[in-house]
Parts: sequence; C-alpha cells; structure tokens
Amino acid sequence: IRTEIIIRATRTREVLGEKGRRIRELTALVQKRFGFPENSVELFAERVENRASCAMAQCESLRYKLLGGLAVRRACYGVLRFIMENGATGVEVIISGKLRAQRAKAMKFKQGYLISTGEPKKHYISEAVRHVLMRQGVLGIKVKIMMSHDPEGKMGPKMQMPDKITVHEPKEEVPPMMGPPEQESYAEYNNEEATA
Repeated sequence: IRTEIIIRATRTREVLGEKGRRIRELTALVQKRFGFPENSVELFAERVENRASCAMAQCESLRYKLLGGLAVRRACYGVLRFIMENGATGVEVIISGKLRAQRAKAMKFKQGYLISTGEPKKHYISEAVRHVLMRQGVLGIKVKIMMSHDPEGKMGPKMQMPDKITVHEPKEEVPPMMGPPEQESYAEYNNEEATA
C-alpha cells in the first residue's frame, strides 16, 4: 500500500529544496513520525494556481506581516485589497486577541459580497484560521474568501449561484400583416357580380 501526500504551496521551489533535498527530508520525517513502513510514503509539491483566492495562503501571509511588526489595520487592509483586486467576490478578515492594549478585542474587516449559509457556501467559500504568537499573547486570524464563478472551474467554482438571474435579449418580432388578402378579392368578386 502506498501513501501519497500532496503539499499545496505558493512557492514550490522552497518545499523541494536544492535537488529535491528538502522534500526527501520531509518524506523521511513523515515516515518516522507516523510509523509508515520504508518507501511507502511519497510527498508531492503542488503549486497553488490562484493564491489570492486561497484563504490558507492569505492567512499565512497576514501572519508573517503581523510577526514582522506591521500594524494590524494596515496589514489587514493590504490583504483585503490584494484579494479583491484579484477577482474575488467578497472577503472577511477577523483578528481577535490583545491588539495594542491589555484588553482583548476583535476586529472585523469586510469587503464585497459574502454568503454564509446553504449549499453554495461549500463551493464558494474558502476559509482558514491561524494563530500568531505575539509578545503580548496569541492572536487569532480568520480569513473567509468568496470566490467568483468560473465556467472552466480553474479560478473559482463551476457551479452557478442558485439565485443568479440571466436576462436574455428580446427576440426579433415579425410585424403582423395589414389584413388577410381574401377579403379584398371577395369585395372585387361582389362588384363584378353587381355590374353583370
């Protein structure tokens, strides 16, 4: 039995390492940690096609921004703008914990249109949660992205939103005739009879 593990990353070169060294190290690590038999685990690195619509990638990016000492509001608005510019329908970022003061609070940043229930949520919403270990304590980051509809299914879900209404162009109508031609001939026939 073979176990295949796919690692989705924005920068696959860093996962592979030079001449595939890093991925071999990771394979050995997973094998030892989870007690797999020798040569039964295989790791693959897959590139995230559209990182703006991947909540996990954006969550990690925001995490590193905060660890680097960037102000919370500035970091969040930067991420929000990046996601929206790359064609998302809506986005929501929630950060909670000790922001500046001793008292913990939560901040919500929203833009665009975002659904939160029903069947389309499973297809349209990408969600991720991460914890950031700051000096004062732990901050929680939650990123929700609503992807836009894509008929090819590459940049977003193939499934159309159930409440989407398409207005078709009106059909070309043929103008009705002036009147049936039989009546005219009937009148002419009557006149002929009268003259005879």
